[in-house]
Amino acid sequence: MTLPTALIEEAIRWRQQLHRQPELGYQEHQTSEFVAQQLAAFGLQVHRGLAGTGVIATLENGPGPTIGLRADMDALPITEKGDSPWRSQRPGVMHACGHDGHTAILLAAAKQLAQTRQFSGTVHFIFQPAEENLGGARKMVEEGLFRRFPMENIYAMHNWPGLPLGTLAVNPGAMMASLDSFEITLSGKSCHAAMPESGADPMVVAAELILALQTIPSRRLSPLASAVVSVTQIQGGEAINVIPEQITLRGTVRCLQSDVRHKVRGLIEEFVTSLPRPFAVEGEIHWYPGYPVTANHAQPAEQVRDAAQKMLGSENVRWQVNPSMASEDFACMLESCPGAYFWLGADGATPSAPLHNACYDFNDALIPVAIRFWQALVENVLKR
Repeated sequence: MTLPTALIEEAIRWRQQLHRQPELGYQEHQTSEFVAQQLAAFGLQVHRGLAGTGVIATLENGPGPTIGLRADMDALPITEKGDSPWRSQRPGVMHACGHDGHTAILLAAAKQLAQTRQFSGTVHFIFQPAEENLGGARKMVEEGLFRRFPMENIYAMHNWPGLPLGTLAVNPGAMMASLDSFEITLSGKSCHAAMPESGADPMVVAAELILALQTIPSRRLSPLASAVVSVTQIQGGEAINVIPEQITLRGTVRCLQSDVRHKVRGLIEEFVTSLPRPFAVEGEIHWYPGYPVTANHAQPAEQVRDAAQKMLGSENVRWQVNPSMASEDFACMLESCPGAYFWLGADGATPSAPLHNACYDFNDALIPVAIRFWQALVENVLKR
């Protein structure tokens, strides 16, 4: 399968253009407009407005099943450190996760499939806003993505530093962890730091609680269960000679199994309410539910593996890889529609900087590989 050189060059230009003008979640107005204009120029049916800046384009080509391909469009609130000619022109905002590449790749795949049409069925090209912590996928589902655009399966890819270019990784189960954030408030009694017996010190309780929470993965769960509990912020106190009235802790929980996720939440709540009591301190927790486990469905995952083996060779396909403890809101789409999420290797001769790093830049050498794979997957799933 050979791609036109002009298409590859165009997709690279798109990617670099998007990188120069990154936009945060639900603010992808310029990106959304650009994507919609290109899709319309390819002759596709274009629909706008889901989750605000979301774009969906439909390509019908005879009878057959309907599938969806998804790309994310938003950037991150990070100041870029790179010095490329396409460096971000918006201070404090950059494409540090490769969504510029994902968008350009899916655009190019839509153009290629609209021209070649070597399949029978319908493809929805889904350009999603606000993947980074803002739940754009969930919002699209809530606003009727699968009611308005019914489909048998949905697929999403992510570039993956740490895997060599030309490799693909996919599982018939979990690929990414769930994400929940929490805020714990510890309320005591303020007093002079020289007279701690006259108060109730929430600072000491905070120290005890942070350490206690780390025993959940190590002592309260099976070693075969996967969970990470991280306290990432601690705030409280105003003067160095005053024991504060209140301390606030914030952090996240990541799990690879839904039942473990529920158990960990219950254990944290138990610690928060019971551990402070002997110190005459009260504990309260507020949850900010994030994303569920990104769990692939077996058949769509096998379809991804089969297409990858045909295109890349069996030696370049990783099956049953270790999942990542990072999270992905495509999980919300997988809860409502069967599908699969997979990684495409991003490391060339020089390893890629990590995702969410100020020095990261998308590897443009991945673009033709990814376009070809989207085409191969569609033609494999929607055989003529």
